[in-house]
Amino acid sequence: MFQNPIVPLAPMTPDAVLSAFRYLRAVEAGDTEAAAGFADADPRMPELLADVAERIVIPVTALCVIDPDPCDDSFALAAVGRVLTATLRTWAQAGPDTVEGVAHAVIAFVREVLTQGEIGETVAAVLRQMEAVGFGQALDAHPVRPTTA
Repeated sequence: MFQNPIVPLAPMTPDAVLSAFRYLRAVEAGDTEAAAGFADADPRMPELLADVAERIVIPVTALCVIDPDPCDDSFALAAVGRVLTATLRTWAQAGPDTVEGVAHAVIAFVREVLTQGEIGETVAAVLRQMEAVGFGQALDAHPVRPTTA
């Protein structure tokens, strides 16, 4: 059976992580004005959201391949994760008009998969946790260099 090895993703920059998660949180909260402002501020927003989606979906679905005990049909789940991220990446390449749809797909994945059955877990809370992890990884990959006077 074919198994696609998980290829490490190139790290996002700290600014890209903050920008993408600000937009996701605004969309999730229904703040269309703030979301529009964040999307207008960064024309790469659809691609940033596709990057975030890949960092969320692939590890979650891959966990079931690594440890199939808690997951039924782990191969199918991993395949669906790869298809979802590839589809979002293709959709994001269509341009800035796709940003809201990509965001809603990421939020739906978080809601349906990552908050399922967790008492007290909200999409907003999960997005904040994921932003913190992504920002930490971005800082590790892109350390801030002190300026010299």
